[in-house]
Amino acid sequence: MTSQTDSAALALPAALALAAALPTDVPLGVRARSVDDVVPAGAGVSAKVVGAAGATLTLVVGTAVDAALESAGGSVVDVVRPALEAAALSLREGVVSELRDVASTEAAFAVEGTEVFALTEGEAVVGWFAVRVAPAAARTPGRPAQQGPTAAALRMLYDVEMTLTAEIGRAKLPVRQVLDLVPGSVIELDRVAGAPADLMVNGHLVARGEVVVVDEDYGLRITEIVDLAHAGL
Repeated sequence: MTSQTDSAALALPAALALAAALPTDVPLGVRARSVDDVVPAGAGVSAKVVGAAGATLTLVVGTAVDAALESAGGSVVDVVRPALEAAALSLREGVVSELRDVASTEAAFAVEGTEVFALTEGEAVVGWFAVRVAPAAARTPGRPAQQGPTAAALRMLYDVEMTLTAEIGRAKLPVRQVLDLVPGSVIELDRVAGAPADLMVNGHLVARGEVVVVDEDYGLRITEIVDLAHAGL
């Protein structure tokens, strides 16, 4: 049976990773929920995590990411996705398989076994983050999972869709140069012409290949598979 200590040991690093990755004006602090805290029951974002440590993440950010929303022009889900993916990655390199808006977070914060954290700016609470780790994932060291259930769990993930990204290069620019970009601007990437492109899954390099054209669409012909054990998958 999962102990509260085991769950908290997994949840706290996830909360710290999320706070560090949220696009806020100032870095956010993290503290465990106290008995005097009143967690809001309003709208938020929920994420399902699959992997060695399955979990459900629930985030309420209030106005903390308003500036990022205004500049990005997307939805709250789009803005907080990288932070939730960072939290999932800290849960034994998990992957976000489902991310959605929720009208009310009251039920998620009230579920038994859920670890709740306050996101703070100084002394002020600006958001809430809840982590509910699947019971089997928080198993204490020295109690290895049985082979049968593990294999069955992996088979359940076979149809989960993952987003693959082909990357031909990167560049680092100061904010001033980014703001000066206009149609016709040329950005020099950190890769020579003709070099293989990287195939990324959830930010991890899994393969390399050549860019090709398939029925007038771009494609990638795989030329090298990266060792998945070292790729974090």
